[in-house]
Amino acid sequence: MFNKKQARLRRSRQTRAKIAELKAVRLCVNRTNQHIYAQIISPCGGKVLASASTLDKDVRNDVPNGGNKAAATSVGKLIAERAKAAGIEQVGA
Repeated sequence: MFNKKQARLRRSRQTRAKIAELKAVRLCVNRTNQHIYAQIISPCGGKVLASASTLDKDVRNDVPNGGNKAAATSVGKLIAERAKAAGIEQVGA
C-alpha cells in the first residue's frame, strides 16, 4: 500500500514520463513564502532552457515582497520574455 508521499511521487513520475514521451517542453514553477521560481525544461529533461525568479534584479526592483501575486505576475512576464528569446512558443501538457 502506498502512503501519501509515495503516491504523489508516483503520479509526478508518470506525468513527467508522459511529457517526455510527447517530446514537450515543460514549465516547472516552485513557490515558497519568500520567493517564486520558474524554469522551462527541455524535452529530454536534462537542460534548463530559460529561468526566472524573484531573486533576479529586474524583479526585485519592481516587487518588494517576493512571495505574493504581484511577484508571480512579474516572474511570469519575465519567463515569457526569456522563453520567446530562446525560441520557445509553447510549453507542453
